[in-house]
Amino acid sequence: MIKQIFKTLILLFCLVSLGLSAPKTPNASKGSSPKTPIASKNTPFKHYELKGEEEGPTLLVIGGIHGDEPGGFLAPAILAQHYTIKKGNVIVVPNLNPDSILALKRGVYKDMNRKFAKIAPNDPDFDNVAQIKKMITDEKVDFIINLHDGHGFYREKWENAIFNPRAWGQTYVIDQKTLDSVRFGNLDEIAKQIEIKLNNGHLHYDFHIFGIRNTETRIKDEEQQNSLTFFAITHLKPALAIETSKNIKEEDLKVYYQLISIEALMEVLGISYQRDFEITREEVNKRIKDYGDLKINDNITLSLSDLRSVINFTPLKPKDNKYEFSHPLGRIKTTKIGEEIYIGHKKIATLKPDYFAMNCSVDGIWIERDKKEAEFVKFGETIDYDKGFLVKEQKGVRINIIGYAKKGIISEHNLYVPTQEISTNYSLDRAKKIFRIEAYEGKNFCGMVNAKAP
Repeated sequence: MIKQIFKTLILLFCLVSLGLSAPKTPNASKGSSPKTPIASKNTPFKHYELKGEEEGPTLLVIGGIHGDEPGGFLAPAILAQHYTIKKGNVIVVPNLNPDSILALKRGVYKDMNRKFAKIAPNDPDFDNVAQIKKMITDEKVDFIINLHDGHGFYREKWENAIFNPRAWGQTYVIDQKTLDSVRFGNLDEIAKQIEIKLNNGHLHYDFHIFGIRNTETRIKDEEQQNSLTFFAITHLKPALAIETSKNIKEEDLKVYYQLISIEALMEVLGISYQRDFEITREEVNKRIKDYGDLKINDNITLSLSDLRSVINFTPLKPKDNKYEFSHPLGRIKTTKIGEEIYIGHKKIATLKPDYFAMNCSVDGIWIERDKKEAEFVKFGETIDYDKGFLVKEQKGVRINIIGYAKKGIISEHNLYVPTQEISTNYSLDRAKKIFRIEAYEGKNFCGMVNAKAP
């Protein structure tokens, strides 16, 4: 008996030493640094509802389930920003897995697309998976697509390590051919219609041809039974995945293929739409590089597309700053250096903070542009001017024009400021045209107006 107890104690000691005891927090995905703290939960995702004036089917578009697949999250971001639905409805989730998109990793908390059959309540992805399941099973949703970038180029017959039947890239993936007695359940036929449109007139290179990959999940692919699309069809919701190739390095081309595929599907479903740009690769590239605006605390606005990489002395509150992005993939990451601005996986700039209280009695300033009549400009707005401007005096308000200095002047109001007297080293943008006009009351920062030179 004593011998058996002794053996048991030794076994328990070995298990603990090997780290096989149950962890209190989930492990990071393979390849992540052990020094990186694991969040208790993933950041909540965003969704956008594009409602048509005329009744019609509802399509749920899901992007960003894998954070290292830019085609899968940039395309739905453009869809949410630049498309108007005329008939039917489109619900867009551009960033299902925000933390993995920020890190440009497949899954910082392991593969989210393998958590739809079963997921532990303490899994960091639990809330996001539960929320998207609720959206998928909503009775108003008629069809679901999940957007990806996959390895290689799918071919029915083996050609080489890149072009073969095991590749996922350039495919429309279905779990089975049909979903019986369900509207739009003819998955194979729908995928074929999208395939025909893409392969006839929309390929930039012939070898980018799309194919249909039927995983026959229920009978052949146990791993895929944990996926989002299989969860959807088991709840009688038609679904497919759109996979552009990871071997296509140009993001704009992958996003172009994704958008054309979504448009083809909408046409099959009877959803009519309108976009505010021409669907060419060049125009898609412009939309990818349009990072939109960031509004901070309702008193600062930064245009992100041409923002300098570092903005020094950014007036912020000591805590609880409010950040509002116009771009669906906008994100703030707090570091020791400052607040880093991201659009998806791309770092746009770092804000090096200068902390202030913000208890002010004013919400704007009076400005004369080019010696014309003064007008009231609210904080966070941008004014255009040709040759110069003047900020009118307001009682108790100190004006600081960043990059302009006048000896002996404490507040730079009632001074006509020509463009050439502002140092371009202090511009907000790389083009050296946008300058900061800041207003203060005592020790409080009130807000900022952007002055844009021609």
